[in-house]
Amino acid sequence: MAKSKGINMNLPAVDDLFTTQEERDEANRESIMDIHITEISDFPNHPFKVRMDEKMLDMVESIKKYGVLVPALVREKPDGSYEMIAGHRRKMASELAEKTEMPCIVRNLSDDEATIVMVDSNLQREQILPSEKAFAYKMKLEAMKRQAGRPSRNSVPMAQDLKGKTSRQILGEQVGESQDQIRRYIRLTELIPSILDMVDEAKIAMRPAVELSYLPKIEQEVLFDIMQLEDCTPSHAQAIKMRRMSEVGKLNNDVILSIMTEEKGNQKEQFHMPKERISKFFPPGTSVKQVEDTIIKALEMYRKRERSRER
Repeated sequence: MAKSKGINMNLPAVDDLFTTQEERDEANRESIMDIHITEISDFPNHPFKVRMDEKMLDMVESIKKYGVLVPALVREKPDGSYEMIAGHRRKMASELAEKTEMPCIVRNLSDDEATIVMVDSNLQREQILPSEKAFAYKMKLEAMKRQAGRPSRNSVPMAQDLKGKTSRQILGEQVGESQDQIRRYIRLTELIPSILDMVDEAKIAMRPAVELSYLPKIEQEVLFDIMQLEDCTPSHAQAIKMRRMSEVGKLNNDVILSIMTEEKGNQKEQFHMPKERISKFFPPGTSVKQVEDTIIKALEMYRKRERSRER
């Protein structure tokens, strides 16, 4: 007996049965509405800091005079309140300007879509701290990976949309960073807050900071205490040395202190002499090493002559 083939009747969704096309279009249409500020919560784990700087004060004055000119972007939560996607600075400025409401675009977004929009909108800022990029890139990359393989709105699988590229490649192209730089930034999220603050303050450079991110948190805490005590920060070479010692289980308080207190090459006292003062004593084309060697020999001869005179 032949098997019967399944019949695809293309039945409409339940919502389509009980709503009109006009109602469905209205539900999908974005709207701008004034929302009470207390009903808007911040985006969970928002990676961008809202700073009380001169630009914030200027924004407060502008809102006092003209109101919020560019609506914030929010999405509605299940309990009927709203979650901020883009506009955290405008929200704070509105609060400081003693406004009770602010205009917002209400958009229907999934968690991953909201994360990507939040990151993209904030990456337009002129000044972004390394820690802000670190957590923002991590959040967006994780959202992109979760979306990979899912059908997009035009029913084309994400893998085809990306044309064989990895999520990290796409992210790098979008933000103008190499894949390696994306990886370095994301590694910074493994630093303890006190050391990450030093990266934001330009006290520790990116390359040593990445190496330090591989240290367990307890070793990072010890390192931070020693940095505070000795008033020093690690060079790239010192950070690599600590990472290697940690990987073989030999990094302890004494080893960290020993590495951090060793003299760095760029800390050795240097003696400089203007070239024009000595160039007349050497023929053109004499190398720097030949000049140094000649000066050392001359000084040794001078010291021997002075000692012979003292006798």
